[in-house]
Amino acid sequence: MKYRRSTRLPDYDYTSAGAYFVTLVTYGRECLFGDVINGEIVLNEWGNLAKNEWWRLGQRFEQVDVDKTIIMPNHIHGILCFVGAGLEYKMNSEEPSLAPPLRKIPSPGLAPGSLGAIVGAFKSTTARLINGLRHTPGALVWQRNYYDRVIRDEIELKRVREYIYCNPLNWKMDQENPDGLLM
Repeated sequence: MKYRRSTRLPDYDYTSAGAYFVTLVTYGRECLFGDVINGEIVLNEWGNLAKNEWWRLGQRFEQVDVDKTIIMPNHIHGILCFVGAGLEYKMNSEEPSLAPPLRKIPSPGLAPGSLGAIVGAFKSTTARLINGLRHTPGALVWQRNYYDRVIRDEIELKRVREYIYCNPLNWKMDQENPDGLLM
């Protein structure tokens, strides 16, 4: 069994209120969700399905607000904001209160309502729906892990929103683009 180093902060409670920048990549970096044409993403049926399910996270999980998001041909960038515990986050606000102080994780494992549990629910739902549409039950849709970053302040929130907004414009140079112009 291969050992994989976790990208999670070891002493951070991923159920706590705050903003998280999340990136999920398709299995084998396969371009499942559409194409970038003239700097704009054009989603196909599976891309629209992924987009709708991502935005639905705010309905499925009462502590989640979905912020800026982009569905690319083979990956998703999005900001998920966990509300509660005194966090005064307002969607698209210029001055939200973001990451609380680091807290110890209350128990080992994947806590219900944690970022990992919510991302896992999204990946599971979209994989089942996409595989149903393409008649490939059980096929892998997502890479095993995902990337996350705790957004610590308003400056970082603005920077991440700008990165997400500009992602289609930078697709030719994107490290996730299998046909990109890597330098």
